[in-house]
Amino acid sequence: MREKKRLRLKKFYFHPITIFIVLSVIVVLLSAILSKFEMQATYSTINTNTNELETEIVAVENLLSFDGMKFIISNATTNFISFAPLGTLLIALIGLCIAEATGFIEVFSKKYLRKLTRTQLTFIVLLIATISSLINEIGYAILIPLVAVLYSSIGRNPLTGIVTAFCGVAFGYGVSIFVGSMEIALMDTTKAAAALIDQNIHISLTCNLFFIIAASLILTIVGTIIIEKIISPRLGKFKEKESISKTEELRIIDLEEEEQHKIEREKLEKRGLRFALITAIVVIIIFIYMVIPNLPNSGMLLDMKEVTYLDQIFGKNSYFQDGFTYMISLFFIFVGIAYGIGAKTITNDRDILEKAGTYFSKIGNIAVLLFVAAQFISIFKKTNIGIVVTAWLARLIEYLSFSGIPLIVLTLIIIAISNLVLTTPSAKWTIFAPIVVPMFMQSNISAQFAQIVIRVADSMTNGITPLLACFVIYIGYLNIYNFDKNKPITITRAIKLVTPYCGIICITWILLVIGWYLIGLPIGPGVYPTI
Repeated sequence: MREKKRLRLKKFYFHPITIFIVLSVIVVLLSAILSKFEMQATYSTINTNTNELETEIVAVENLLSFDGMKFIISNATTNFISFAPLGTLLIALIGLCIAEATGFIEVFSKKYLRKLTRTQLTFIVLLIATISSLINEIGYAILIPLVAVLYSSIGRNPLTGIVTAFCGVAFGYGVSIFVGSMEIALMDTTKAAAALIDQNIHISLTCNLFFIIAASLILTIVGTIIIEKIISPRLGKFKEKESISKTEELRIIDLEEEEQHKIEREKLEKRGLRFALITAIVVIIIFIYMVIPNLPNSGMLLDMKEVTYLDQIFGKNSYFQDGFTYMISLFFIFVGIAYGIGAKTITNDRDILEKAGTYFSKIGNIAVLLFVAAQFISIFKKTNIGIVVTAWLARLIEYLSFSGIPLIVLTLIIIAISNLVLTTPSAKWTIFAPIVVPMFMQSNISAQFAQIVIRVADSMTNGITPLLACFVIYIGYLNIYNFDKNKPITITRAIKLVTPYCGIICITWILLVIGWYLIGLPIGPGVYPTI
């Protein structure tokens, strides 16, 4: 009897859509309970205009109430439409689907990517994914779908590609080969918090540059080892379905005619790739011209209201950042069409639209998944549970009053834990900075190094929380390429797939931060871990 019960349990799996709905209900019930017990927190924020502390009191809001239910029902459409992954994913997929439909991605993969070893390919994907946070969170929307197609085209398990791309973006978020959106999001708060101790402190956008460059390379190397030695073997090899003929007919094959067709096809493919290369160069030159200031009709994508170039290109109102996903989509559209014309895989606009529509139809289930995930995240934010928990954890750092290395490690762990319930780096730093930065400076640790700690801690647990908005893209694509449709990949299993990566990368991060502090290497031009 026990064996039969076990077999029944093994056959029962909750689809991620169902799980997000259940989680939403649980959050609503939890908000009612915590609100009943008057769960609240007090924390300090810094007014960046006056550099003065302001006290904030936040309480858990009861959504199991008249006003709460009204919010859930009336904001469902708004939550879905304004859900960031929805727009970025759809825009990215338009370009990718056209490039895939014309045959460009498949031919490019087989011609160039197959020459790479498995380790080389994993390293390249992880490096690109890790540094993609230079432009907000575009890595999730572009790389996960793209890498899945590339891996499938060259005969590698697409699930391995999806996990690789997701891990690179999530657990390397905030490091890159140059300063980007993360600096813009954190710097003002860091400077205001540091001014509580030193009014004349100067914090530049490049204050973490040396560290993030080194970290991006180290994480990529360690991540490649984890993927190839631990995760990839668990996912297994990719086997394409083969058409099995039930009849045993003898066919006479004209080898000479087949060889001729092959030669003609390869000739057209080379022609298509040549067309695609020329188009790619032209498109890239145009995009580069759009971010160069002070030339005739240039700088279209810059926010010219800002003074410095870095603020113009990576600032909060940067047209480059806001339009980058669309630019990548246009790149794949133009390159894909150019290949299709050159290789004669398309003859008119109907060919493109019909073929692209076929590929686009794969994401049908993701639309529903995006909707329920958007409701879950919006409901959780509305309850204020994440802010309350984060404020408590910030007070814990202040209460324990550590210094030196214990303070660094404690801060890393506490912020990493808070990231499970509050995933936005700037929102966390608004709460932690007024406590952490002065404590670091009083322990002779620079405010710039404190900023490194927040960006490191933020990336340590990014990939294991369903409250991360782009987690839904990851789990959605896992299920698109899941071989066993009767056994959907659940949220729990999706997290388990990346748990080894998370564990080892967390240890790597902690050792890297402590090692950098002990050695005293510069973290940016003229900036060191200590004051």
